[in-house]
Amino acid sequence: MTRFVQLHVLTSYPPSNLNRDDTGRPKTALVGDANRLRLSSQSQKRAWRTSNVFEVALAGNLGTRTKLMGKQVFNDLKAGGIGEKTAREWAKEIAKQFGKLKSEKKTENDADLEIEQLAHFSPEEKDAIDALVKALVARNEAPTANELKLLSRPRRAVDIAMFGRMLADAAEFNVEAAVQVAHAITVHKAAVEDDYFSAVDDLNKREDTGAGHIGERGYGAGLFYLYIAIDRELLKRNLGGDEALTARALEALIHAITKVSPTGMQNSFASRAYASYVLAEKGNQQPRSLAQAYLKPVKPFGDEDIFEKSVAALETRLNNFDAVYGACAESRYTVNVEKPEGSIAELVKFVTE
Repeated sequence: MTRFVQLHVLTSYPPSNLNRDDTGRPKTALVGDANRLRLSSQSQKRAWRTSNVFEVALAGNLGTRTKLMGKQVFNDLKAGGIGEKTAREWAKEIAKQFGKLKSEKKTENDADLEIEQLAHFSPEEKDAIDALVKALVARNEAPTANELKLLSRPRRAVDIAMFGRMLADAAEFNVEAAVQVAHAITVHKAAVEDDYFSAVDDLNKREDTGAGHIGERGYGAGLFYLYIAIDRELLKRNLGGDEALTARALEALIHAITKVSPTGMQNSFASRAYASYVLAEKGNQQPRSLAQAYLKPVKPFGDEDIFEKSVAALETRLNNFDAVYGACAESRYTVNVEKPEGSIAELVKFVTE
């Protein structure tokens, strides 16, 4: 197995607000002295791991990222007939195995059952918690210190194997991410525009004027470059050496990357898009991004096509790196929707073999 797979992806999004900042406007980045639209790596990874693609392909092999496991345990214990005070104490003991609790005393809205940071629970850990809850209900006795050793090295959670897990208070159970995802940026200069909108009250009389609601939202459009580096050997180790599960994971990831968009304001913009171009590389060489191809924003002139110019810039940078550093990959495969060239099925085969 060659160790690394690198993916270079171009996807065109129409007007959209897929990933917002703290003011509700699309995220941006200054690259090569030009403002670009940006999709954070976190927004993309969440969209992929919570997608129908992952749910169908990897059922039973996905973790749960939450602060609220203590609340769920508390409710399950109460449903099993355990008194509220006792159930709260036991639930807190279980929850604190995965992180520091927000508060030991504030019971309003069950705040004392929440952990401070999002924890990623593997299927094995969730099964262990469920089994412990059933045992506590059956015997009506507090959990032992040995039973509370619920943390384990995940071996079935594909999303944890791909994107990693960090537990500040239990570093021995951390998982190093096997899939590194860059922030996607537009290959060209891009502006955030404002959409002023109004809504009419359906019960207004004909003579009534004015809107029932007015508002404003930001949006942008562009052709985005996304870079992903996959350590296939690490992914396999994270999945306990299971080759079949590793292949399923990579296949699901390819379909998600090329077909699944971040979920921000989809109901307002319907900005769903498939990737238009994918360059996949395999090899044991040190990975490297081709984002440098777009330090100078792509700017078509006359009848030139921005997509074709973007692909040309990417392939020029690819060849230049090879000329200077030697072959940066052992093999490559390209999908180009505009030609059309290649297929997703063959891309999956290339990545998984």
